[in-house]
Amino acid sequence: MLDFEFAILDFIATLHTGLGDTILAAITAFGNGGIGWIVLTAILLCLPKYRKAGVAMALALIFCLLIGNVTLKPLVARMRPYSYFPDMTLLIPPEKDFSFPSGHTYASFSAATALWLCHHRAGTAALILAVAIAFSRLYFYMHFPSDVLAGCILGIASGWTAYKIVMHHYEKQAS
Repeated sequence: MLDFEFAILDFIATLHTGLGDTILAAITAFGNGGIGWIVLTAILLCLPKYRKAGVAMALALIFCLLIGNVTLKPLVARMRPYSYFPDMTLLIPPEKDFSFPSGHTYASFSAATALWLCHHRAGTAALILAVAIAFSRLYFYMHFPSDVLAGCILGIASGWTAYKIVMHHYEKQAS
């Protein structure tokens, strides 16, 4: 399995261009520490029209933190792909934590799914950004494809669960 994943990463590495490196570095930076999604969530919490989405996104990001960073990363303790090649030159700074699941991808799909379920138009843009962030993690050799796939699946599940909890709470308050 590892050989197959390296083959995918090596293929993606053939796609590098100066412009692609610059654009994808900015895209991946949006996901650093989930900060871009946290800021967006805070903004939406301040806007009455988007408050439910902001609450769902906040809850989804909390799930991401607890399930991904606190539980799965230390439990699985998977090395990052670049760590297999100590002489590899990285285009972005190396990460200090483990690889599985991709935290950037998990946070992105958690927040974007919650937003999409509340507001399809804004959520569609967020999902496109989430896909770009997920791809950037492969592009920069930060994660194995299975790390990113797990981040997508867990993120969608966390975003959906958060949305359901928030909608149940709001419906209960309305009755």
